[in-house]
Amino acid sequence: MAEIKDPENTILIALEGGTVTVELLPDIAPKHCARMKELARAGAYDGVIFHRVIDGFMAQTGDVQFGNTNDGFNPSRAGTGGSDKPDLPAEFSKLPHDRGTIGAARAANPNSANSQFFISFKDNHFLNGQYTVYGRVIEGMDLVDGITRGEPPAEPDRMVSVKVAADA
Repeated sequence: MAEIKDPENTILIALEGGTVTVELLPDIAPKHCARMKELARAGAYDGVIFHRVIDGFMAQTGDVQFGNTNDGFNPSRAGTGGSDKPDLPAEFSKLPHDRGTIGAARAANPNSANSQFFISFKDNHFLNGQYTVYGRVIEGMDLVDGITRGEPPAEPDRMVSVKVAADA
């Protein structure tokens, strides 16, 4: 099991097959990390599907408005929503989009990230400086690699629960 150095800045994403442990990087992107913890603590990510999963690229999730199988699920709109919180300003850094990094999904406007995020399957350095990196998978990347592909997948995987490790 991965050593959790900072439980307050560690996210536990329970999938059907096990838990993905994510180390948040508040020194790099404090607003994005705070938002993920706020939504996790509210239970907003529980039941949310992976709505855009591209082989060799990334798995995207976090649409708490339309992607939540527990509340308000709309398969035709999954991926178009956010949360009831305001959009976040970009927090670009020199941190590269390496395999296992957590990036903020957004629309064309760099300051439009909200609740959605993606996990890179491989190094995606063409995204560097264009999307906010705010975490990295420290355990469970094998589970991420197993997420069902599709845009959207016919039978999407979902985050069963998302918790801050300090609360788990």
